[in-house]
Amino acid sequence: MPIHHAVLALLEDGPSHGYELKASFEKAVGPQWGPLNIGHLYQVLGRLDRDGLVQSRRDPQPTRPDRVVYEITADGRAELAAWLGQPAERSGGFRDDLFLKILAAAQSLREGAVAEVLTTQRTYLLGELRNLAELRRARGGDEEGIVRLLITAADLQVRAQLQFLDAVEEELMARRPAAAGAGAAAARTARSAQSARTESDGVSDVADTLSPHASRRGDDVRAAAPDPVAVDAVRRGLGA
Repeated sequence: MPIHHAVLALLEDGPSHGYELKASFEKAVGPQWGPLNIGHLYQVLGRLDRDGLVQSRRDPQPTRPDRVVYEITADGRAELAAWLGQPAERSGGFRDDLFLKILAAAQSLREGAVAEVLTTQRTYLLGELRNLAELRRARGGDEEGIVRLLITAADLQVRAQLQFLDAVEEELMARRPAAAGAGAAAARTARSAQSARTESDGVSDVADTLSPHASRRGDDVRAAAPDPVAVDAVRRGLGA
């Protein structure tokens, strides 16, 4: 993900050098983003300098190599303002590896393929929720507002993906036999209970929430074939 404009925003606070910018960026976004590679940062600064969006100077140091200090230019401020005025678009549209896995599983002749994909992804996402909750607790609420917002954004995205898995299950398993329908209803009840616990205690008892899904997939879903009409709709959604 390009960080050019984030660097310009940091330089609006005043001139700065590479390692100082790295520290400022990592403090601003917190651990959820991950460390910023200093080599990549210097590549970004060099490109901004060539484009006239920043200007650089060398400050001599008595016992160390000269320090290169960067400062935002008028063109850089204009570029930053223009970027802030644009919507943040999805770089890859709505293409998603999970969606392709669901398509492949829906077309598979192997019984339970869709259920296995959903179970695997659900397990992973519940683990992500747990990690985010632990990160929030470990930092003890002392992080800056932007860091809290980044953790919140990650949490909401994970929850949205869990809701999407529920929608896939409803769509592709909608025409199951009546016997399987009872299992689906029980699983929906279990998921609702899990969601309520997640809201109240930050994803506690994650292991307990997984067992209803595993049980249902072993006893009910594997006996059901995906709905061919729904499979065709998924295929059309991918533009196939």
